[in-house]
Amino acid sequence: MFSAFLNSWKIPELRRRLLFTLGIIALARVGANIPCPGVDPSALNEYIGKIQSQVGGSFVGLAMLMTGGGLQNCAVFALGVMPYISGSIIMTLLTAVIPSFERLRQEGESGRAKIIQYGRYLTVLICIIQGFFLAKAFENPGRLFPGFSGVLVKDPGLGFELLTVLTITSGTVLLMWLGEQITERGIGNGVSIIITVGIVDRLPRAIMQAWTLFFGPESSFNILHAVLLLVMVLAVVAGIIAVTQATRKIPVQYAQRMVGRKMLGGGQTFMPLRVNYAGVMPIIFAQAILLFPQKIISMSHLAFFQQVARQLTEGEGLYLALYGLMILFFSYFWVATQFNPLQIADDLKRYGGYVPGIRPGKPTAEYLDHTMTRITLAGAVFLTVIAVIPYILSHNFKLPYLTASFFGGTSMLITVGVMLDTMRQIESHLFMRGYDGFLRKGKVRGRR
Repeated sequence: MFSAFLNSWKIPELRRRLLFTLGIIALARVGANIPCPGVDPSALNEYIGKIQSQVGGSFVGLAMLMTGGGLQNCAVFALGVMPYISGSIIMTLLTAVIPSFERLRQEGESGRAKIIQYGRYLTVLICIIQGFFLAKAFENPGRLFPGFSGVLVKDPGLGFELLTVLTITSGTVLLMWLGEQITERGIGNGVSIIITVGIVDRLPRAIMQAWTLFFGPESSFNILHAVLLLVMVLAVVAGIIAVTQATRKIPVQYAQRMVGRKMLGGGQTFMPLRVNYAGVMPIIFAQAILLFPQKIISMSHLAFFQQVARQLTEGEGLYLALYGLMILFFSYFWVATQFNPLQIADDLKRYGGYVPGIRPGKPTAEYLDHTMTRITLAGAVFLTVIAVIPYILSHNFKLPYLTASFFGGTSMLITVGVMLDTMRQIESHLFMRGYDGFLRKGKVRGRR
């Protein structure tokens, strides 16, 4: 593995891509620490440092996670790439339900380019709306951060709001462009790498919290607990890697076809169906939706509703039960909107392919749908287990949420998934130049 990293710097093109990616990451981190004009975030940083465990699993915690600390710093990149992700998700869902978008997608590269362009326009619109509400939140920070009584903006008003909307929208568009540049001229998916770097940026603070918790003067844990948690981290990472890469291989046989005077086709291959087809999206959907019931029910002064509201706070039994059920639901929802077995079966039939033992056409589509339904259950159960681990550690074992978030949940899923994808791309460059990947060292014998 270490030899593969060293060999990466020996290939000129790969070295340029790596240096370009690192340079863009540095620019993204600088923008996440430059405050918006007219905002002094020092008091907010001190306040969030004190209540880190309380905001960890809330919407504010999720926003700080996705923005890499930009929201906490009231920065130019305060929204991060969240509007771009929201716009991409909306366009993906619209493509599945609007026939005109579906036709665009089937046109090939030109159609997909138009859909991506529409997603960018939608990103700008989302930025303007969210930027306005964020400017209002900077003027009245107690609404976004309950309990905060400090002052972030000394000269509030329409001028500050317009300047903040313009600054934050420009920052998000710039960050979106930087992510696309990484995808085109660097290594890995640019937007995902920017999110991952923001997550990893919190790792030193999480390690310091864990060190103080286990080896500090007022420690309530011993070395055995530290070893068990270390083993748990390794097991969670191994499980995420295994399930992220797990696929169900559907054998596909292609019949020979006569095209002109040539005989084409023939042979056997397989169609990989991912076990965790939805990725991290069900967790994000479940977290976002579960924010509203607790807020709405807590407005009632009746004792029963107050008890229900307390059970709907992060880490409580009712919250975890609903959280798990919603992850299961959105896992199947995402598969239902994105996986089209009828189209796959038609494409196989058009190119002379068929699943051995299954008739082409509708029977193939039913077989693929049944198989995907079964493996999605395994992926959804895995996501549920990984998602609730941080809440259990934080709520039941009194582990700080910042530290517990690296034992599972959205942070670990995004980080491991992006690193695996980046390593695959680096490995493909190594193979093209005659080097081994990350499992064996040296040059492949016999290659030039």
